[in-house]
Amino acid sequence: MCSVFNVHRSSYRYWLNRPKGLKPEQVELQAKVKEAYTLSKGSAGARTIATMVSRDGELLSRYRASKAMKLAGLVSCQPPKHNYKPAPKEHVEIENHLNREFSPVRPNQVWCGDVTYLWVGDRWTYLATVIDLYGRKIIGFAMSGSPDSALTKKALTNAFEMRGRPTGVMFHSDQGCHYTSLAFRQLIWKYQIKQSMSLRGNCWDNAPMERFFRSL
Repeated sequence: MCSVFNVHRSSYRYWLNRPKGLKPEQVELQAKVKEAYTLSKGSAGARTIATMVSRDGELLSRYRASKAMKLAGLVSCQPPKHNYKPAPKEHVEIENHLNREFSPVRPNQVWCGDVTYLWVGDRWTYLATVIDLYGRKIIGFAMSGSPDSALTKKALTNAFEMRGRPTGVMFHSDQGCHYTSLAFRQLIWKYQIKQSMSLRGNCWDNAPMERFFRSL
């Protein structure tokens, strides 16, 4: 039969004498992988599972995590795509000056900002970031328990100071109230930054920022 199916006899003997059951350490590893998968609500893949388990003291490679997931029948379930309906309404006072021109020719020409939320410990924490479109690099950020103007102002100030108070900057964001507030617009005016805003409910107008949050 080995000759017919072109299989080495040594390989056949190895398969025949392979361990029939799981070792105790393999059972323990499977339990940790399942626990990490449950904590992620089924969204984690092999790379994330390996990181989560290794963080708890059990060194686990991506390959072993993938093998353990396959053995347990665990499959990463990513959230489905959402069909956004573009709304052609600009802000009454702030235009969309960027107009999806995501490739500036120099640093400090176009900055983008947005706010997201992260589960930290036992509560939600809000993260505001500022990205320079030239290098797609985060140049300022701030965290807070509230997604308000104080948070976005702190992130913008962080970026402004980090980049040495540049001139001729355009700052683009969505139409969130923490960007349209009087306090934030006064800060924009103080720094002499040109403000630009996406169309209402249109995530594509701030795609680089959305992409960063997706990866994060």
